[in-house]
Formats: sequence, C-alpha cells, structure tokens
Amino acid sequence: MHVVTLAGFSTAPMSTANTKPNLSHLQVSELVKRLYGLTPSQIHPLPSYDDQNFHVLVSEGGQYVLKITNSADSQNPTVLEVQTVAMSFLFQRRLPSQTALPTTTGHVLSLEDIDCGFGKQKYLVRLLTYLPGTTIAKVPCSPQILYEAGKMAAKMDLALQEMEHPQLHVLNRENFIWSLSSIPLLERYLYVMDGDPVQVVIKAVLQQYKTQLQPKLSSFRKCINHGDFNDHNILVQPDNLGGYKISGILDFGDMSNGYYIYELAITIMYMMIENPTPLDVGGPVLAGWESIIPLNEAERDSLYLLVLCRFCQSLVMARHTVTQQQENEEYLMITARTGIRHLCQLWEMGKEEVERHWFDSAAHYLPRMDPVAMVEPKGVQ
Repeated sequence: MHVVTLAGFSTAPMSTANTKPNLSHLQVSELVKRLYGLTPSQIHPLPSYDDQNFHVLVSEGGQYVLKITNSADSQNPTVLEVQTVAMSFLFQRRLPSQTALPTTTGHVLSLEDIDCGFGKQKYLVRLLTYLPGTTIAKVPCSPQILYEAGKMAAKMDLALQEMEHPQLHVLNRENFIWSLSSIPLLERYLYVMDGDPVQVVIKAVLQQYKTQLQPKLSSFRKCINHGDFNDHNILVQPDNLGGYKISGILDFGDMSNGYYIYELAITIMYMMIENPTPLDVGGPVLAGWESIIPLNEAERDSLYLLVLCRFCQSLVMARHTVTQQQENEEYLMITARTGIRHLCQLWEMGKEEVERHWFDSAAHYLPRMDPVAMVEPKGVQ
C-alpha cells in the first residue's frame, strides 16, 4: 500500500483553491497510453493529500504509480525534477527508492493541461516504479524494525550528500513550513490553537527553539533531508529471520537542505505516532542512526527539543488544515489527539529523563543489533 502522507501531518496546506487534481480513470488511462505507450489493465486510486496517485497495472506487464502533482507545486518543476533525480540516485546506490519511467519522448516529467472539472490547469505527471511491501505502520513495531528505520534514514541522508545536480540550490527552501529551520513561522498559525491547553506547551517549545537551538545551528552538520520519513512512507517486507526489512522509501516531496539531526528527530517523532509504547521508540531508532552517523555533542543535546518541535509543527498545521478542510475534521483530529498526548508526555517528563531513556536504550540496542558501529563515516562534515 502506497500512502503518500499521513494527512495533515506532513504536507503543507493548500496554497490556493482547486489545486488538487481530480482525474477520472478514463483520463488516467489516456495519459498513460499517450505519454508512455502503455495500456492500463487495472487502475486503483491511492491515498494522497494534495496530489493524486494511482496504482496502474499495464497489459504489457508490470505495475507503476502514476503521480499527478497539484497545480500549485507544478509551478515549480525544477524542485520536482531534483526530487526525481534524487530517487534515481538512491536507487543506483542500492537503496530501495522508486524511479521514474521516461515518457516516449525521453522526459521523466511531463507538464500537462488537464481539466478536472474547474477549467484546464497545468499538472506535472510522473510514472514511477511500484515497490512491493506494506507500510511500517501496519506491522508490529519491534526494536529490530525501528533500528532498521533509523539506520536507513542515516544511509539515505549520507548517500544524498554525494548527489550532483546543477539545480541543487532549489532545495534551499526558505520559509518551507516543514523544515525544522522554519519553527518560528508556526507563530503565525498559533491562533488555531486558541482555547486548547496544549497551546501553552507549543509556545514554550517555540521559545526554547529560538533561545536554545538556533544558536547551535552552526554546530549541526549539513545535509539534504528527505524530511518526511514517516511510518506511511516506509515499506517493509518479511526477512528470513522472523523480522522485517525495509523494501521501499516513498514521497520525496518534503526534501530540503537541512541537517542530519533534523532527519533523526523527524524519524523518531513519526515512529512514535502509532506505537503503543512511544517513549521506547527513540532508543532503537537512535541506535540504528548512530550505527551509520554518530551524533556530535551539539546534536545529541538538541535531539529532545527537535522531536518536540516536529510534534508542534504537525499539531499546529493539522489544526490549520481543519480550518480549510472541515469535512476531514474527524480524521485529522483523531491523528492530532494522538500527537498531543505524546507531546505532553515528553514535555512533562522533561529533557533529562527522556534523553536518559533514549540514550541508555540506544547503548543497549547498538551492540546487539550491529556489532560494527559508531565509526565516523567518510563524507560527514
């Protein structure tokens, strides 16, 4: 199952009305035939927040994911191109990423004029390979698979450091709401939390970000972040040892230039969301990460607060999304209420206790999971 995002948790709000595509199956079939020379035999819609995705099986053999990007993001084709190149780059490095099938004219992106019922608009279209597996969200979340998630996140960011592209600068996404560098921007949305007691916690976290984290940014090591390594964007399959192995990395739409510690914090936060014992997530994820990239002192000291920051981003933007999509309020707020509980638990426990739990657990898991670990890799700066 290919779930692109956890709705309301990892995609920025729609910038304009009627930007989400709404193609019929007939329109999808005609697109695939015209652009790729393939004949769809089955077309199944896949969940997505502001894009439109389909699982397409073709008569010629094979299965793909057709992605139609919303008309707002389709105005920035260079960003989509870099994301698509990054996916292929990771695949070439033997990481389980999708790749784009070129059109009959040799392009991995095609800008199409499509009428979805409210006049013709331009949408970027891609046909991606279909990856097998189920999402981590649907399997028992053992320490083993959490360790693998942390390890894969680190391997991914480390590999992306070697990627070259003449337009990489487009990943300097200033004021991108889902970058952890944009935490202060949440203040403009805080009104949506009026009357909710958690607003006090969120305001305190935002203040601590400005006073405690921003001065440390120069000590964090820079990299390109996937930015949305959540439990619906990671596919797994059973391994031969009674556990699971990661079989797919999905959704590169939140890629941006950031820091290694951002990716780790984001991964821990999202692995906590549906876990029955969320506090226990940090240890194995951290151990998996540090088997590839050991943290420096400033990064270790900032992990707790950055996890809280990601919860704040998700909660505030989920509530903001409800103001725009009231018909989805029940679903969005079920997810948000889970996040509120986790945020409040971490806040009440405090930095010292949570860090002790995470880092002691990581030290316990690391030698058991990976006998060769904690070696500073080449390429980390």
